[in-house]
Amino acid sequence: MNKGRFAVRAGLTDWAIALGVAALLLGTGLSGPHPSGARELLGSALLAAGGLALAGRRRAPLAVLVITGLCAVGYLGAGFEALAVPYLVAVYGSVRAGHRAVTLAVSVGLLVALNLTAWVFHGDGPREAVTQARHTLELAWLIAAFAAGEAVRQAERRADEAERSREETALRRADEERLRIARELHDSLTHQISVIKVQSEVAVHVARRRGEQVSEALLAIQQAGREASRELRATLEALRDDDTTPPPGLDHLPELVKRFQGSGLETTLTVEGHPRAVPDAVSRTAYRIVQESLTNVTRHASATTASVLIDYRPDGLRVHIDDDGKDTVHSAPTPGLGLLGMRERVSALGGRLRAEPRTAGGFTVQAELPTDGAS
Repeated sequence: MNKGRFAVRAGLTDWAIALGVAALLLGTGLSGPHPSGARELLGSALLAAGGLALAGRRRAPLAVLVITGLCAVGYLGAGFEALAVPYLVAVYGSVRAGHRAVTLAVSVGLLVALNLTAWVFHGDGPREAVTQARHTLELAWLIAAFAAGEAVRQAERRADEAERSREETALRRADEERLRIARELHDSLTHQISVIKVQSEVAVHVARRRGEQVSEALLAIQQAGREASRELRATLEALRDDDTTPPPGLDHLPELVKRFQGSGLETTLTVEGHPRAVPDAVSRTAYRIVQESLTNVTRHASATTASVLIDYRPDGLRVHIDDDGKDTVHSAPTPGLGLLGMRERVSALGGRLRAEPRTAGGFTVQAELPTDGAS
């Protein structure tokens, strides 16, 4: 349940309680001995005001405590002998909010004020004054309200501590799993990628020493090995939570396009609009979409050219990749893990992704990434 809906429901509950208590007080006060004339109107108004004040007990518990206490003194002075139910509810809410010392001090002061009021306005002797005050605010009820508020406060505190403990446990387990994945990646991939990188470096070196022309494919393997090694190292550092190298983003696109040009794919990069800083998540997602799209082109499409368009718009960023591969409008795309990953990244930002064959042949990938509110 979201906070807004909870606040609405809590507000309705508070108003229902306030109206119920006000109706109870008016019914009790007017059914028993009470004055007539102006004092009756004043007392009735104070009875209603004391009950209605409870609508604000969550937002301003101390203010409600004082208001209900003053109303209790007022309608006692007017001649009503109704129990100060609103004050008891206010005591519960104030103690629950953590204002124990203030609530205790106000309650002691109110007891003194009620006794003085009963003695001044109904001066039939100290004994009867004390009895009348007790009818207005029973000490036992006051203690019960105080104890109930404290019990609920302690229960909520323990619940909060338990929630924090669960969150800390979940974070610790996530950290442990992240480290486990980092170890698995290190053990399973680092060696193989290092072998590919070293072997390609040696092959290029030997070919150049012999004066032979190094093929574009071998140079592409060499560059890909270097890049794979760098990205794997960055990923492992991020998993170990000590990453100091930012992940690639829009600024790295020219370098990415140049690498694919070296592999034999004629790739162009076009930037439209007014380039500006975008959220890191948008920048990373745009880079990964271009990287995955061009990788798919070289692997599956048998394309010779590819174009990358980055369009900076006022409310977002558009990424458009086209190629001249063998896909046609009649060949449905096969959604692999790469395409699924792109869709998940774009959806997480609230954007849209379209990947489909072109009418003129080849394949197109278009992504619209909002830049407002992306994190």
